[in-house]
Amino acid sequence: MVPTLYIVIPCYNEQEVLPITAPMFLNKIKQLVSEGKITEDSRVLFVNDGSKDGTWEIIRGLAEADRHFIGISQSRNRGHQNAVLAGLMEAKERCDVTVSIDCDGQDDINAVDRMLDAYAEGCEVVYGVRSSRETDSFFKRSTAQGFYRFLSGMGAEVVYNHADYRLISSRVLREFEGFREVNLFLRGMIPLVGFKSTTVEYARTERLAGESKYPLKKMLALAVDGVTSLSVKPLRLITGFGVVVALISFIGCLWALITALCGNAVQGWASMTCIVCFVGGVQLICLGIIGEYVGKIYMETKQRPRYIISERTWEEEK
Repeated sequence: MVPTLYIVIPCYNEQEVLPITAPMFLNKIKQLVSEGKITEDSRVLFVNDGSKDGTWEIIRGLAEADRHFIGISQSRNRGHQNAVLAGLMEAKERCDVTVSIDCDGQDDINAVDRMLDAYAEGCEVVYGVRSSRETDSFFKRSTAQGFYRFLSGMGAEVVYNHADYRLISSRVLREFEGFREVNLFLRGMIPLVGFKSTTVEYARTERLAGESKYPLKKMLALAVDGVTSLSVKPLRLITGFGVVVALISFIGCLWALITALCGNAVQGWASMTCIVCFVGGVQLICLGIIGEYVGKIYMETKQRPRYIISERTWEEEK
């Protein structure tokens, strides 16, 4: 059976790059249709994530020019992960498989062919994995590799060198709909669903136009969200560290007591102050980590909607 494919593309202030990459996505759809790999009902679904520039106007223009282009717009900016989720949930009942990809042209769209081949062989999830990071600067390469190692070390189940370029079947998406977390980290949540999966390697290039929407600050925030959303290992680490510090402090108290009983004066006000300050700093860090988890619980209990769709291009056609 030939599947219907929806390519889901989150967009935030992408008016510079969208006119360049949109024809690439359309050509890929038409090529796959002509080869008999997908049906004519396949679409390119743009998700406008509350852009402040002309992104949504461009998407509407593309939808009017070719029926293979459709788009939805969120009521406000809610972040990349929420935008991807909105597109996937919108597409799941209209297609057999989805492929999520950024609109900057860095991910090789031709890898979709191999993803579909893997799907035909029975894989429900296919992860796009970078084959190398030769095009990255030393700093970018080091921080990215550290990002994945940090996540793995903290207990988050992630695919190394995989971002959000992946194929997911509608069957998996229907099961994934039951994951109701407000704090989203799709890279770690998708593997939790299970089903047969594999990886496809591809070479990543430079952004074709515009500026990156994921600087170091956002990458660090994403790492924190990933760890605190998927693992309690940091809490266990600070508990273990607290036990070690307590034992060392207890031994120090015994030493001070024995020294005093032996008639020797215990000196070292400066060293004692340093120790107190050190322990105080450790306590504040531990409280910060605990506070991060409490904040996550606070947001989850509110059960606010993860996205709100304000417009759809196909509504305008009715």
